[in-house]
Amino acid sequence: MTDQLTTTESPSLDSEPPVQLTVPLSHPRLPRWAPLAALAFSVAAAGVLGILLGWGLVAIASFATVLNVVAITGWSRAVENARAAKDRLMTALVWTSFAIALVPLLSLTWTVLAKGLPQLTGEFFTGTMRNVIGEGGGIQHAIVGTLLITLGAAVISVPVGLMTAVYLVEYGGDSRLARWLTFLVDVMTGIPSIVAGLFAYALFQLIFGPGIRMGFGGSIALSLLMIPVVVRSCEEMLRLVPADLREASYALGVPKWRTILRVVIPTSLAGIVTGVTLAVARVAGETAPLLIIAGKTDSVSWNLFSDAPMMTLPVFTYYSYTQPGIPASFGQERAWGAALVLILIVMALNLLARYVGARFSPKKAR
Repeated sequence: MTDQLTTTESPSLDSEPPVQLTVPLSHPRLPRWAPLAALAFSVAAAGVLGILLGWGLVAIASFATVLNVVAITGWSRAVENARAAKDRLMTALVWTSFAIALVPLLSLTWTVLAKGLPQLTGEFFTGTMRNVIGEGGGIQHAIVGTLLITLGAAVISVPVGLMTAVYLVEYGGDSRLARWLTFLVDVMTGIPSIVAGLFAYALFQLIFGPGIRMGFGGSIALSLLMIPVVVRSCEEMLRLVPADLREASYALGVPKWRTILRVVIPTSLAGIVTGVTLAVARVAGETAPLLIIAGKTDSVSWNLFSDAPMMTLPVFTYYSYTQPGIPASFGQERAWGAALVLILIVMALNLLARYVGARFSPKKAR
């Protein structure tokens, strides 16, 4: 296959011979290693200039980024064409944005791993802070409290959020109630977490009296933050179910409620599970509402409904870093270890959601 197209054009006068025109079918292209070469050149030039002028690492990296974008775009414009140069420019900007977003994530991950990994010992997972002064202690009471309070919030939020989403998608339509529910869900999405904690504390104070501290109150506060996320994610997943599946079920005489249970929800189950997991991850690290209603304790509490404080990992991290005790280094080390454990729990929940989504998602026909 040639890279040129030869065409013949007839002249206006019959006495003149036909003219052959050669039209190129392809333009010159930069080699595949051109982006890497431009990046290497930019880093080297920025590094040399930064050393000579005494720049810091951030200034050198910023100048290298700008120089890389300019270099690859100019090189493409000189060798290829204007359209290819625009494509190279946008590609370089996308990769630059990705790298900028990756920097704080990698920095945070490295800091937490470097300071938290040395604390992950057997005593750290099985011990508590009861009667611990200085070195030693563990986070068993905080892990138990986090899992129980988050589980309680999920038990409250998932049925309420899913049934609300089913009403909005399947029954509400354009009714006034559906519009009001959508508006209120949007408002709840922006509620500050401390307001949820204050609401839960005020509610339980009216029921049990002042000074109440209870793990179930923390579940109520977290459920106020989870419900709008669950509603929105489930609503979007339910709307993605093709209408043809519903109509086929109705054509077979299946009632609407059974169609929702056996067709609509199973079809969107993978997305629903993912949305619920995102909601759990949204509230698992909340500190302000749990400081108000769940309180602080150094002992393990297994009863969500007991009139006693219940420790959680975010609250444990907060107190360990702000009130580390004597010497302060031990408390701060425990804070980094608790933060790492909290990140690992959220990561495990996301991996579980991926497995459940893959396990229950509709199988494609072969």
